[in-house]
Amino acid sequence: MTLTSEDTALDPDLLLDGVHLIGGDWVPARSGQTIDVVNPANRAVLARVPRGGAEDVDAAVAAAEGALPAWRDLDAASRGRHLFAWADLIDAHGAELDELERQEMGRPSWGPPRMGGQLRYTAGLADKVQGQSLPTFSPDALALTLREPYGVVGVIIPWNAPGPQFVMEVGAAIAAGNTIVVKPAEDAPLTPLALAKLALEAGIPPGVINVVTGYGAEAGAAVPSHPKIRRVGFTGSPVTGRAVMEACAKNLTPLHLELGGKSPQVVFPDADLEAAVPQMTFSITLNTGQVCAAGSRIVVHRSVHAELVDRLAAQMQQVTVGPWHRPVAMGPLINATQHERVLGYIDVGKESGAELVVGGGVPRGDGLADGFFVEPTLFDKVDPASRIAQEEIFGPVLSVIPVDDEEEALAVANGTEYGLVASVWTRDVGTAVRMSRRLQAGQVGVNSVLGAPAIGAPWGGYKSSGFGRTMGADAVLEWTQVKTVSLRDAAPPGR
Repeated sequence: MTLTSEDTALDPDLLLDGVHLIGGDWVPARSGQTIDVVNPANRAVLARVPRGGAEDVDAAVAAAEGALPAWRDLDAASRGRHLFAWADLIDAHGAELDELERQEMGRPSWGPPRMGGQLRYTAGLADKVQGQSLPTFSPDALALTLREPYGVVGVIIPWNAPGPQFVMEVGAAIAAGNTIVVKPAEDAPLTPLALAKLALEAGIPPGVINVVTGYGAEAGAAVPSHPKIRRVGFTGSPVTGRAVMEACAKNLTPLHLELGGKSPQVVFPDADLEAAVPQMTFSITLNTGQVCAAGSRIVVHRSVHAELVDRLAAQMQQVTVGPWHRPVAMGPLINATQHERVLGYIDVGKESGAELVVGGGVPRGDGLADGFFVEPTLFDKVDPASRIAQEEIFGPVLSVIPVDDEEEALAVANGTEYGLVASVWTRDVGTAVRMSRRLQAGQVGVNSVLGAPAIGAPWGGYKSSGFGRTMGADAVLEWTQVKTVSLRDAAPPGR
């Protein structure tokens, strides 16, 4: 299968047409049906993938069960070496993987992908999984804890960053000794399939990684409800996350959830607006706003409100929009449903009484007519209780909410069901400390957006943004369970 853009072609060996990966074999869906994968910039069919269902998930679980004993019992350092080899292949195919994800997402280039580095960090954790020695009541006894893999695990990953999400979830799970079944989003399954192929080429044994493509209501629903899947990871919307959690509850399957956000950016009078505005604009237009951490609410002190809005309007008007192969800042939304949804929220914003400052429509121009494009949109004087200030739009729609003081700012910032990321813009250390303590978010960035620019920072949310953590030093530990072992000398006293 060859995928082409207007001026490049991908390596046909990176993907196989119409098949997914079960136990080391590339096979079609049991139903024989397929799903078209469409480039959202022009609606061209890129490829077809299997429309898997419960039978395919069953087969993948069986393959993962078969591979589990050897992989689980392999020493941790050797598992790490397999992941390092996988990372090397990812880097070697970085340009092709970037091109592939750009086409299935429709996004412009972000530069060389960081998936190899992300995986190396995880690989280095594989042999750092350690238990503890425990005190005992008697000198003739020893006690300790072991961290062991769950066994066969499952993850459901979203479409907005399919490559990094695949590497992040799969890398940590298999580094801990689990084997895995992955259900990628039907809108963007190609990069995960290509990464799985490279994992096999890197020497990761067949059955350790299995990828079943299909719709969420079919293949996706079969993952958390499967009785032999012993832990689940899900990234997506709160609505689907609740359904996943309900399915897991029937089998008492533990899980972690990352369910999006409505991230506030709190701007104080002493903020450096020259530094803040480009980052704020980047945060809401990166990936066309289809980022869980997007800073979609600007909570600003009235003394700098007017100046900030003027600066944001000017900056957002400079954002270039176009297809993946052009040097632009923003591409299309992922599909027709998302396009209609975001435009619907813009209508809701207008009807709510918010002041539309920039955007609000569909851009026109060469190469845009067939894609799911939308203009970067800025609303001012937004009611903090309105839908556009409360609900995750997952598009390039920014709401500005003026406030009078720190307490009001804090109340507005914490006043949604979400708690993933928050930003504070101030030069005052005391303000930064107080807000960092009191903001209800899993990540707080001071004078930064999209979370702190830290290596190894754990990622996860508060409230309806989910629970559990990915990335970070504990990423592999999240995929282990703890066993206590007690040993006592069986010889009689005095021998």
